[in-house]
Amino acid sequence: MRLTRCFLPVMKDSPSDAQIVSHKLMLRAGLVRQTAAGIYAWLPIGLRVLKKIEQIVREEQDKAGAIELLMPTLQSADLWRQSGRYDAYGPEMLRITDRHDREMLYGPTNEEMITAIFAGEVKSYRELPRTLYHIQWKFRDEVRPRFGVMRGREFLMKDAYSFDLDEAGARQSYYTQMLAYLRTFQRMGIQAVPMKAASGPIGGELSHEFIVLAPTGESEVFYDAAFDEFDWAQSNLSYGDPAGLERLFEQVTATYSATDETHDEARWAEVAEDRRRTGRGIEVGHIFNFGRKYSETMGLKVSGPDGSMVTPEMGSYGIGVSRLVGAIIEASHDEAGIVWPEAVAPWKVGIVTMRGDDPASIAAADDLYARLIAAGVETLYDDRDERGGVKLGSMDLIGLPWQVIIGPRGLEKGVVELKRRATGEREELSVDAALAKLTA
Repeated sequence: MRLTRCFLPVMKDSPSDAQIVSHKLMLRAGLVRQTAAGIYAWLPIGLRVLKKIEQIVREEQDKAGAIELLMPTLQSADLWRQSGRYDAYGPEMLRITDRHDREMLYGPTNEEMITAIFAGEVKSYRELPRTLYHIQWKFRDEVRPRFGVMRGREFLMKDAYSFDLDEAGARQSYYTQMLAYLRTFQRMGIQAVPMKAASGPIGGELSHEFIVLAPTGESEVFYDAAFDEFDWAQSNLSYGDPAGLERLFEQVTATYSATDETHDEARWAEVAEDRRRTGRGIEVGHIFNFGRKYSETMGLKVSGPDGSMVTPEMGSYGIGVSRLVGAIIEASHDEAGIVWPEAVAPWKVGIVTMRGDDPASIAAADDLYARLIAAGVETLYDDRDERGGVKLGSMDLIGLPWQVIIGPRGLEKGVVELKRRATGEREELSVDAALAKLTA
């Protein structure tokens, strides 16, 4: 993408109403613009990041055996009355009456709808287990939306829902999603520590929040340093290995980690003092089992192996896709701007010409840009007629993993400058060598 043809409105200064780093940088780097309180338009660069996060989430859910569908944003109030949540949910729910006086709502979550869909189609234990998911926009009418996409009113979520014949099966579905979440966040280049969460309606141990460590996080966190050396990818573990999945769960739950909400001073005291880690964190995912809470109230029953009717066990697994954009920035930035992990960066490479009036620099940049695009490397080429310093500042703000800096002095020596954004490391290479490194 040539910057002169892109819609990328960067800002020199931070807006006065932006309070946290991610909100400031998302506005300055042209990722989003606010259209109403807590509601944002995603501009092209922000949408590219959002889609990359969404695709990683999708791919890892598919690998874990979950099946994608898409549910509507508007739901009938009758579904929520059936579960007993319509009146109990509170003012965060946006309630709507259509032209036929039917009561509707803008969905904040989808337990009722997915259970109703499943109940209408699945009748036998032979169709279990199943995990269904969708990635959909949701709305919660926060009384004080703030911090940009971190606590907005409209947000993009991945919701998965598991259906199992019994508790043993529900546990396996939970373990499977735990592994999927570890791999999902690891692929995004961030460390999201699974931490014990409030146990929900049925109690028990099957409830974990995934917390990205960041100084501006909303929760105080406590965890064992063993997580710093944890194998997040678990590359030797298969989803078809029930015993291995259970061992992973036991390893996670045996290693202390908790937010201030569930912090246990007695267990914390058992962690060696030199292994205690504290800080702040941002919740980006939550997995929990709620047993038969919705299957019972929504009338979901299947015939069991002996012919009797069985109420399936259910679990819910959420990832804040749009929130992750802000959380990644909170965890990965410096004074100059965003530092994107390569997997979610809007482009891999940014090309900068230091002199927009130098024909040799322009020719070299045009050639490199064409070769990178031909090699399938996502590249943003700053071809504006601006001073080199302005372009470099914009490129640091946007935070692409690599920058190729082209100027007359370097070209006289037959080299360009390759800069790694995360470390600031620079090296002079021939154009061919830089191309080889960026396409490796």
